Amino acid sequence: MKASPLILCLMSLAMMAGSPATRAQDNYPDRPISLVVPYQPGGTNDIIARVVGARLSDELGVPVVVDNRPGAGGNIGALHVARSAPDGYTFMVAPAGLLTVNPILYKSAGFSVKDFAPLTLAGSLPNVLLAHPSVSAASVSELISALKKDDGTLTFASMGSGTSGHLSAEMFKMMAGVTFEHVPYKGSAPALNDLMGGHVHLMFDNLPTALPLVQSGKLKALAVTSKTRSESLPAVATMDESGVSGYEATAWFGFVAPAATPPAVKEKLSKALIASLRNPEVQDQLQKQGVDVVANSMEEFGSFIETEADKWGKVVEQSGMKVD
Repeated sequence: MKASPLILCLMSLAMMAGSPATRAQDNYPDRPISLVVPYQPGGTNDIIARVVGARLSDELGVPVVVDNRPGAGGNIGALHVARSAPDGYTFMVAPAGLLTVNPILYKSAGFSVKDFAPLTLAGSLPNVLLAHPSVSAASVSELISALKKDDGTLTFASMGSGTSGHLSAEMFKMMAGVTFEHVPYKGSAPALNDLMGGHVHLMFDNLPTALPLVQSGKLKALAVTSKTRSESLPAVATMDESGVSGYEATAWFGFVAPAATPPAVKEKLSKALIASLRNPEVQDQLQKQGVDVVANSMEEFGSFIETEADKWGKVVEQSGMKVD
C-alpha cells in the first residue's frame, strides 16, 4: 500500500528535524568562534573586534577568538571569510570600504558584497585630517593653498587602498581641487608610525587611533570629517566649516558572515552581537574611542550597505581610483 501524501510529508519533516545539519544549528554554538579582523592589530577594526568579542563570548557561552588576517587592503581576510564554511563559526568585522569599494577598486579582490550576510552595523565615527608638526598649515584652508602650490613633496598616507582614510582623502582631493601623492600602508599603525616620523606628511585616520596622538601633541588635527564636531575633539573644526562645503565622510564598521550561513544561525549571532553592543560597559568603552554605537537589524544593515556602495562607487568612478 502506498503511503498518503500527508504521511510522506510528515516523514520528510521528521527526517529533516533529525538531520545532522539541523541538529548542528539547534546546538549552535558549541565550540569557539573565529572573529576575523582583516587588518593588523592596533587599528579601529581590531579595537572594536576585541571590545565586542569579549562580551560576545559571555552572550554565546563559547570563546570568541580574534583572528587578524591583514593584507591587500583587507582582501585577504575578507576572502578567507567568504570561502569559510557558512556555519556561524567564522565571521568578520568589516569597515565601509572593504565591502563597498574593494570589489570595485581591486580587479582581483575575489569577492563581492553578495558573498557576505549582514549581521549588524556596529557603529560609526569620523576620520581626522592629521598633519605632521613640520607641515606649516594650521588649518584646512591653509593646507589647500599649500597643496595648490606644492611641487609634489607633500604626501598623504592611508591605512590601505580603499579604506575609509583613502576614500576621505580622495573626496577631499575632488572637492578641494588639489592633488597629492597617495602612499598606502598595510594598516593604520604603520602609517601613523611613518607620519609621526615625518616620512609622510598628512593622513585621514579613524578617530580612536588618531585621538591619543593629537592629545599628546605628536600630530596636528586640522579637521574632522563628520557633519558636526566630535565631542572628543570639540576645538577641531569640521571639513565643511573649514571651507570644503558639503564634505562629509563617516567611517563605519559592521559584522558580516558568509552569505550562505543558515537563517537561524545568522539570527542568533546577530541578536548576540546586538546585545553585546548595547551592553553599558561595551558602549562606554566604544564611546570613549569616539564610536557612535548603532547595533541595528540585519535588514537595516543590508539596506545601509546598498546605499553606501552606491555613494562610494561614484567616488571611485569619478576619482579614477584603481589598484592592480
